[in-house]
Amino acid sequence: METYSFLREFADSWMLVAMTVFFVGIIFWAFRPGSRKTHEVAATAIFRNVDRPAQDTPSPSKHKEA
Repeated sequence: METYSFLREFADSWMLVAMTVFFVGIIFWAFRPGSRKTHEVAATAIFRNVDRPAQDTPSPSKHKEA
């Protein structure tokens, strides 16, 4: 059996099974019962230090006095 035929047969059978198992494992890992808090922390991380809206102050480079 030549190399190409062997690799093609392997990809069509066992590699497809391995990739499917990997994909299903990732889906189960992402939706596991204990991951809700982790996902909430990741979703709100950008707002962690926001207490109020940003002030509308001009930047120093735009209003230089001579």
